[in-house]
Amino acid sequence: ADAESINFHGDQTSGVGTTFACVTKVGPVRLTDEMEVTQWADEEAMGVAHTGIVTGVGLFTLTAAGPGRTEFRWEEELHFPKWMGGPLRNSVGDRILRLIWQRNLKRLKATVESRV
Repeated sequence: ADAESINFHGDQTSGVGTTFACVTKVGPVRLTDEMEVTQWADEEAMGVAHTGIVTGVGLFTLTAAGPGRTEFRWEEELHFPKWMGGPLRNSVGDRILRLIWQRNLKRLKATVESRV
């Protein structure tokens, strides 16, 4: 929900080495999150490096969770600039991000389950 658009740099749109800009908006803050795909295993995992204003790494994984079920796991470690709280980012900011990501995961779940 916080990602407004994704714009690929060049023709590559999947696999390791893919780079893109993701315009993200959280409340009044809008920024362009530059990312590069660092890991890719079809139907298993995608790793990304955040290389823009916000830096860090993320990993999305899919694992079998029983008949007809898949577990989706999203892990991320992000580092914010000082004007966004930097290393002193408070618990309120952490809660806001957690709520946004939980909402995004619920939307993803609904989208995936509606296609089954």
